[in-house]
Amino acid sequence: MILPPRAIDGHAHVFRRGLPTAAEPRYVPDYDATSDEYLALLDEHGIAGALLVQPSFLGVDNEFLLACLRRCRDRFRAVVVLDGPGDLAPLSVDGVAGTRLNLIDRAVPELTAPAWQRLGAELARSGQHLEVQASDEHWTALAPALRHWPSPVVLDHLGLPGTSAEADRAVLDLAQLGHVWIKASAPYRSPRGAATTMLGRILAEAGPHRLLWGSDWPWTRHEHRRTYASCLAWLTDHLDQQTLHAVVAHNATRLLHWSPEPVPAPAPTRGTRTAEAMTGGTNRL
Repeated sequence: MILPPRAIDGHAHVFRRGLPTAAEPRYVPDYDATSDEYLALLDEHGIAGALLVQPSFLGVDNEFLLACLRRCRDRFRAVVVLDGPGDLAPLSVDGVAGTRLNLIDRAVPELTAPAWQRLGAELARSGQHLEVQASDEHWTALAPALRHWPSPVVLDHLGLPGTSAEADRAVLDLAQLGHVWIKASAPYRSPRGAATTMLGRILAEAGPHRLLWGSDWPWTRHEHRRTYASCLAWLTDHLDQQTLHAVVAHNATRLLHWSPEPVPAPAPTRGTRTAEAMTGGTNRL
């Protein structure tokens, strides 16, 4: 399939060795994932822009992320991590599109509390979004508050499906709400085949109108089994051309209020690209 000229990768990470990390991180990469390396991949595949997401192991120190954003604001937007709902300063940086709430191995916060509601109101006022990474029973606990959250909400990695039918149902119900967006990304972080099944269910029940795509580059803890081409192949194998254009360009443009300039089309390559290596495994960023 042919990608649209203003395609956007909706989920990627940049970092380098030696940066300050979060307390007791689950995993810290032993390599660099630089913005220059990533931009070369975007150019190679004809991707115009990308949404950089603060990785969990860097905690609330967004300085490296924001430095990459400032250096290449014409190609990047960013999602930061806040030091609590009252920490609004990182949201004021030009190009920051929202904040990430990563709940893997963490308790669900009380999103109906006044401080969180003030954050939601600020995100709504500024056109930014709340990005949530969660799994299993977290979704049933989060759903009541997310149904009425003031700003757009983005659910990471299709909700990491496949381990709880009740949680999958909660994600599917949320996906049908007009302010909730879903990232079709990182299928290898869910049980084999679960992400593909969830993608089909979301398309059937909610449609493609708020579905986004992300490569999840550089695929932390799964690096040796990924290529950028296989990330794209997993998506293109399951979408028709019209839906693909919506998911990789139009939808992201609406959410981010941003349309990057096209890059030159990549030269055709020979060989078969498969999505087989994209499934299996349960490690999560």
